[in-house]
Amino acid sequence: MGRPPGAGAEGTWESALAAHLAFRGAVLDVAGSTRRLSGELSRLGESHWGIAGKAAGLFVPHVEYGQSQLRWIDDELAAATRLAHAAAEVEDPDMQLALLRLAGPRLEAAMMGSMLLAVWFDFLNLTDATLSRHLYSVETLYVKMERWQKMLEPSMSALASLEPEQVESAAEDMPALVGHLTREFASLLDTIHKGAKVLETALVLKESMEALTMLSALRFSLPAMRPALPATLGVGLMVGPNGVMMGTRIVVSAEWVEMMRQLVRAGVLSLPAVSAAVRIQAGHVMMAQGHGDLPRGVRDALGDAPEVRAMRVTGKSGAGMAEPPRHHVMPNEFREWFEKRGFTGKMRIDWFCVTLQQPHHQAIHGGGNWKLGRKWRGEWNQMIMKALRDAEVGAGRMLTQNEILKIVAGYMKLYDIPMNFVRCRGK
Repeated sequence: MGRPPGAGAEGTWESALAAHLAFRGAVLDVAGSTRRLSGELSRLGESHWGIAGKAAGLFVPHVEYGQSQLRWIDDELAAATRLAHAAAEVEDPDMQLALLRLAGPRLEAAMMGSMLLAVWFDFLNLTDATLSRHLYSVETLYVKMERWQKMLEPSMSALASLEPEQVESAAEDMPALVGHLTREFASLLDTIHKGAKVLETALVLKESMEALTMLSALRFSLPAMRPALPATLGVGLMVGPNGVMMGTRIVVSAEWVEMMRQLVRAGVLSLPAVSAAVRIQAGHVMMAQGHGDLPRGVRDALGDAPEVRAMRVTGKSGAGMAEPPRHHVMPNEFREWFEKRGFTGKMRIDWFCVTLQQPHHQAIHGGGNWKLGRKWRGEWNQMIMKALRDAEVGAGRMLTQNEILKIVAGYMKLYDIPMNFVRCRGK
């Protein structure tokens, strides 16, 4: 991201750069998890002696469910990456931050979705090991898997919707959900152990569980089991500097906290989602706590201050007030013109909307007098399309996405339109 000529807002530029680097790091972190999950799910799908081979593939739909969730998570990561690339090429730092904020719900949903998917994989992996060694009733285990999937589905659907309110609500509920699933996981292990008839069977289970690669928060959150049990999945937790929780590996490292802090302060990720991720990875003790009960050191490290919490706009105009309408920055009536210049799919113009109070909306479409409407020469739709077409004439070619965004950013500032993009509803 080259420094824009004559940039005067040094602080804004540095903030955009820091947010961009943090965003890239967070995407890479989630992508690493999804790559591992993809490989493990493929392995389970080919497990002829275990989950994929029992009762003519009775459990295969559960593996396929995990694979279907992985697809939308990967799609959103790819879309977030494209927006990050676009942000890197835009010269205006405010537009850079706006594009990163637009990508924020995608990253947030993918991050939380990958954590839930990792938990689901742990259940699949345990099921595979159990079935392959005939350690539990197939019918009973199938009923349990069906119930656990139904527990996951509402949160997964909310995350996949990409609606910021639904994503944040799902994130706030996730620690309690993962905590409950953790107890279910531990209970199943205990039941299997108690049902073991001979020592050899228990030893087989012990070897099976020790061989499992626990990818999710469960490896950090399972309570330590008593020595008599065939497997010990619990790990010790310690509190590091500033109250940051650490497990077998440093889950909430100083680098991770700084990365999240940059994204929270820039309004790219919401504090509730980041706090939920901390609590889930820090262990079952914290999973039962409310979103405001993080250790003070963690909250301070993340930047939990009133001004930070206020950065993520909920879209409500006030208590008891209806949400203000959303409006296309790139005029909807010229959709085809923008599609020819690359604004399709995850980059379609429906993602570049803003919420405006009615007086402001009337002003930009009527020069302060809504009755003038489209007759006013400075009306937004006419003005922005004229500016874009004039730029194309001057360039002698079609404008690129980034060139269009640069022009749009300039006029948004001129018209005092907040550079905080949201998706138009129903699009």
